[in-house]
Amino acid sequence: MSHPADEDDPFEDVRERTDNAMRRLFAEYGRDNWYQFTVGLVASVFARVLDLFPPLVLGVAIDALFNPDAEITYAEAAADLLPGIGPATIASVLPAGRQAQFEFSIALIALGFFGGAAFHWSRNWGWNSFAQNIQHDIRVDTYNKMQRLNMDFFADKQTGEMMSILSNDVNRLERFLNDGMNSFFRLSVMVVAIATILFTMNWQLALVALVPVPLIAFFTWKFIETIQPKYADVRSSVGALNSRLENNLGGIQVIKTFNTEDFESDRVDDVSMDYFDANWDAIGTRIKFFPGLRVIAGVGFVLTFLVGGLWVFSGAPWFFTGELALGQFVIFITLTQRFIWPMAQFGQIINMYQRARASSARIFGLMDEPSRIAEDPDADELVVGDGDVAYDDVTFGYDESETIVKDVSFEVEGGETLALVGPTGAGKSTVLKLLLRMYDVDEGAITIDGQDLRDVTIPSLRRQVGYVSQETFMFYGTVRDNIAYGTFGADDETVVEAAKAAEAHEFISNLPEGYDTEIGERGVKLSGGQRQRLSIARAVLKDPEILVLDEATSDVDTETEMLIQRSLDQLTEDRTTFAIAHRLSTIRDADQILVLEDGRVAERGEHEELLERDGLYAHLWGVQAGEIDELPQEFIDRAARRASRTEAETDDD
Repeated sequence: MSHPADEDDPFEDVRERTDNAMRRLFAEYGRDNWYQFTVGLVASVFARVLDLFPPLVLGVAIDALFNPDAEITYAEAAADLLPGIGPATIASVLPAGRQAQFEFSIALIALGFFGGAAFHWSRNWGWNSFAQNIQHDIRVDTYNKMQRLNMDFFADKQTGEMMSILSNDVNRLERFLNDGMNSFFRLSVMVVAIATILFTMNWQLALVALVPVPLIAFFTWKFIETIQPKYADVRSSVGALNSRLENNLGGIQVIKTFNTEDFESDRVDDVSMDYFDANWDAIGTRIKFFPGLRVIAGVGFVLTFLVGGLWVFSGAPWFFTGELALGQFVIFITLTQRFIWPMAQFGQIINMYQRARASSARIFGLMDEPSRIAEDPDADELVVGDGDVAYDDVTFGYDESETIVKDVSFEVEGGETLALVGPTGAGKSTVLKLLLRMYDVDEGAITIDGQDLRDVTIPSLRRQVGYVSQETFMFYGTVRDNIAYGTFGADDETVVEAAKAAEAHEFISNLPEGYDTEIGERGVKLSGGQRQRLSIARAVLKDPEILVLDEATSDVDTETEMLIQRSLDQLTEDRTTFAIAHRLSTIRDADQILVLEDGRVAERGEHEELLERDGLYAHLWGVQAGEIDELPQEFIDRAARRASRTEAETDDD
């Protein structure tokens, strides 16, 4: 049976390939928290046993102490509840006389209350500690796995969907491991203990009390069968809602500038209504189930009261045999209520279990997400000497349907600058992502000083490669924190020197708190140029052997570009540098220019040399120089086809 939320649930596939998620949860995470689990379990047993003391002692006292015509001793009444222990044995530990036995009864009742309270505290400590430890471990492990997945995984998922797993799903597990497990063992002990006592006292009346049990079991089984897919729909719709909210909050400036508040409100209303419908569907099933259980449990209590009451008044009714003392009847009535209601509450536990099961399937499905990049466990640390980089017949595609980079080969000597230019979609950024091993090549090889990137550890590779993107990301925190990100041991003096090298020190000094200024989420308090210069300062501080500049000045004004270009000139000196640029004026002095078209190398050479060839590079230069009327029609037609293809790919996405 298909469900609406599954149709657009990006994690449907990971849920379906996860088997025995709850068993795996306990096997992988419960084992490390066995002590807390044991404390919770043992304390649950003793807490519930002590909870039974007051009604049992009360029943014995009614029959043996408070009835002036009692024909049964205290020891005999107690022996009826303790099979295998004779009245003589019990009498040997009892004080003599009614008054002393009455005081003894008070002591037992007090022990039940105070001892039970102590074990209830221990039980709650054990289960809460067990749940909190697992919640923490799973959240950290899930995040660690998520941040190490390939970039193509993040291209297919939205932030809100992943936040839903890290937050909502993990929290739902904690609720089951704490409240659900706590209640399960508490109720299990209660049911087993009470059932044992009832059958020991009067097996016939005990069978009457158990009449609702088969019905409760049947209704619970039907509930599980019905609610499980509905909870999967709820989890999916939560992810979609979180994604929409995260997307809109991230784009709030665009929403305001385009006056689309009403449009976005309607879109949020739609996904919220999807969640409402899925959740209400599950709620509708749940609110029918639990009152039904209470009715069934109530029928069992009424039957027990009816049969037991007639038994006490006029002897065994109908086909029943034997005697039932008043104190035993009081115990039966008290314990039957404690027995039937826990049976009904098992439905609540199953409800929590099904929610946790749906969440754990998503969590472990994410943990099992395969990575396209497999690091050799015997890989060596990358050692960069000269900084020579070579691409040897490199071919790559994000999937099997289309090849993005085709047979690309080039060499860059240490300290040289290679610029990559070409039309949009030519594969420029992809070529450099392969250098950072964001992806692995499908064919060919990339080497640094003769070392194949697949034979070195990823951390050592990325320590040696600095990356400055046009989409600068600033973390919430201070200016200093953002410059030192990735070089966390840097002292203040080194941070300032890096900022000066990036032409950022002056504007930082003019901020309200200087380097201690909080820049807001994503650096919202800074301009684009300021964020770009902090990104460059971050790269300067890292001091990499190889530098990648991905359109580092494309989104800033001319004056800011001049300042940033000065920073980059200092940064690229004596380093192997790769630069992607749409503004060709920024790379005209590169040692080598590589022109890409449709994933292939179309041209290569220096600036003047490429202009003389009057090829693709010359035509791109003409576009930026405003010489559009002089461009050949063939170039314009090819540009139109590329633009159409890019738009089609965007629509498909």
